Amino acid sequence: MDHKHINVLYIDDEQHNLTAFKASFRRNFNVFIADSAARGLEIIQENDIHVILSDQRMPNMTGIELFEKLITINPEPIRILITGYADINAVIDAINKGQVYKYLTKPWIESDIVNFVLKAFEVVILRREKQKLTDELIDANTKLELLARGRLLS
Repeated sequence: MDHKHINVLYIDDEQHNLTAFKASFRRNFNVFIADSAARGLEIIQENDIHVILSDQRMPNMTGIELFEKLITINPEPIRILITGYADINAVIDAINKGQVYKYLTKPWIESDIVNFVLKAFEVVILRREKQKLTDELIDANTKLELLARGRLLS
């Protein structure tokens, strides 16, 4: 199933995981990869990324720390945490702080990733549509207010 319009970023410090992810999902999505949280942030600032999957355990910045930082920079992409370790405290922390949409363990199941990315993309689209409708409503209310003021003055 080709969903090349969905931009997915996978961040992991292990090169073989990046290679495997790109090979597994490049036919499904427009895949970006980054070998560090810092490089991931650069990609996010340069591209319209819809879904971000990040490994939890990375040097310099964990997946959760990346997501915390991302919320202040660009909260729109849906965040999915992936880890090879059963670090339940990290998972609870991430969920409670609202930083992650889903949590997956390594090795991942390809069908799970495809399904989670598709559902996450739906959330992105719904949020964008909601924002567009809200902006249109604010614009219409402003115009009605101006029109009403004009009628009151005449």
